[in-house]
Amino acid sequence: MSETVAANTTLTNLLAAFEGESNAHAKYTAFAAKADEEGFHGAASLLRAAARAEQIHAQNHARVIKQLGGEAKCEIHPIGVKSTLENLKVALAGETYEVDTMYPDFLVEAQAHNNTAAVRTFTWALEAEKTHARLYSEAIALVDGGAPDGWIHEARTFYVCPACGYTSETPEEHDRCPVCNMPWEKFEEIR
Repeated sequence: MSETVAANTTLTNLLAAFEGESNAHAKYTAFAAKADEEGFHGAASLLRAAARAEQIHAQNHARVIKQLGGEAKCEIHPIGVKSTLENLKVALAGETYEVDTMYPDFLVEAQAHNNTAAVRTFTWALEAEKTHARLYSEAIALVDGGAPDGWIHEARTFYVCPACGYTSETPEEHDRCPVCNMPWEKFEEIR
């Protein structure tokens, strides 16, 4: 495969990731408003934190797209907002696809062509998406089980790395971000 074809494939993957992350940001923002409306303030906090992380991923992808001579643009698709439980399941399905299929495939291609900038942005997003999938699974179990005293009802603070989008439910989980090494004191607090 020629260098041009490899760069085009990486660019195509980056554009797909940029569009996916941009749409996830819009979707999770809308889902957070619905969760607040339904009294699931903890779920709304989680959705806002994940939306911020998706925005960071999109920005990271956009930087690499620009480095490759492309333009980061996408279409934001109409958002179908349903119940919080249904919205969380949609969010989990998106994260699962990114963790199990999309980012691993994109990483293989970027690694095969030694595109270190693409490898970095895909890896950072992948690691954050793993955390989102875990948190969404936990939230679904709480909403579905009707847990009256679970964290799902009360607004809570989540912590988002401003460099890679890694998301944590506890402050200072480590001295530094486990994904990109950013100091914890630089993490954004999202409620």
